[in-house]
Amino acid sequence: MASTGCAASPQGSHWPAVGVVLGAGIVTAFHAGKVAIATPMLQRDPGIDLAAAGWLAGIFAILGCLGGIPAGSLVGRAGDRRSLIAGLALTALGAVIGATASGYGLLLVSRILEGAGFLLITVAGPAILNRIARPGQQDIVLALWSCFMPAGLALAMFTGPLPGDWRLLWWGGAGLGAALILAARAVIPPAPTRARPSWRPMLSDALQVVGSTKTRLAASCFALYSLMFFALFSFLPVLLMTRMGLSHSTAGWLSALAMIMNIIGNLTAGWLLMRGIRRAALLSGACLIMGLSSLGIFLPVFDDIPTVLLCLLFAGVGGLIPAALISAGPTLTPSAPLMPLGIGLLMQGSNLGQLAGPVAVGSAVEAWGWPAAAGVVAGSALIAILIARRIGVDDSQPARPAMPADPGVRRRRSPPTPRSPRTRS
Repeated sequence: MASTGCAASPQGSHWPAVGVVLGAGIVTAFHAGKVAIATPMLQRDPGIDLAAAGWLAGIFAILGCLGGIPAGSLVGRAGDRRSLIAGLALTALGAVIGATASGYGLLLVSRILEGAGFLLITVAGPAILNRIARPGQQDIVLALWSCFMPAGLALAMFTGPLPGDWRLLWWGGAGLGAALILAARAVIPPAPTRARPSWRPMLSDALQVVGSTKTRLAASCFALYSLMFFALFSFLPVLLMTRMGLSHSTAGWLSALAMIMNIIGNLTAGWLLMRGIRRAALLSGACLIMGLSSLGIFLPVFDDIPTVLLCLLFAGVGGLIPAALISAGPTLTPSAPLMPLGIGLLMQGSNLGQLAGPVAVGSAVEAWGWPAAAGVVAGSALIAILIARRIGVDDSQPARPAMPADPGVRRRRSPPTPRSPRTRS
């Protein structure tokens, strides 16, 4: 058979490869979140202000909004394993440049490199996992992948203050990336054959994915989830400190606990999908609970403890959504080889919501106070419910078989079906 590199993957155990791919996602999410925790140290050295720190933190989302589809095209043509390793190399190189930077300009360049690596890893990771997962295990494996973002952010939150010097944080991330490159080369099975990139098919494939109604709906749902999630968690420490009078450290620990709840939600989604819960129902129910919870969080109707519990519920139930959407990648795209492009479009939606959520809520709160944030999040939840019901993913259909990430591998034509001899009347 042509796919010798992958043919064994459904038969044998590739959990080490799954672990390496998940580790790559966690490390790249760590890079995405490290600026937020390192901002006080960056203000002292090299002396940047909050606006500049905001650009360092937000460049990942900007690149994601612009580059999701191009990254999916590149992964589809160059190969998922090669793209993952290239993404790790870019993040490690960016971290080294950032750790040695003496000024803001070079630090921003390093963040652009890290952001490009982030894009490649977040698109290539699901493609590899879908390729190597055993039949029937795609949902749980891709649900594990959806944990990478909250896990990486929590890792940055917990470890960020420990070194005392932001440069050590950058060096640590570079070291982890280099170690994962070696591990990826050792345990991730390569795709069978690689095709030389061709821009014309890449554009045609991109238009085909963008033209798919289901893929567009899934990306829109991901954008609204991301808007709701970051609308709350970009301001959660501030909300807890101003509303409840909590200390900065206590608010930080509660925010980290909420991230852990989000991870639990990711894993629960995989468990529920494996037990036959329909994806559209899971998405609709999660959006409904997030919308209702936001009313109790932002409106001054509950005491402190119920409000904190609602924040944890919001995060935990919200974790169901990215797991359900990412694991639907093989069935949302028009064909299996286009899965990297479909994941790229999902990532564009996610990053668009990550940008829009804090801006929308920040503007609403500035104009009308915290109750206005409830309107933004609840309204987004209502629209997301309508979109989720339209996605209509048929979970009764088996997932598409794992396909090589390299579109240069042509499908073997099935032998022609012999015609039955005509019977004369």
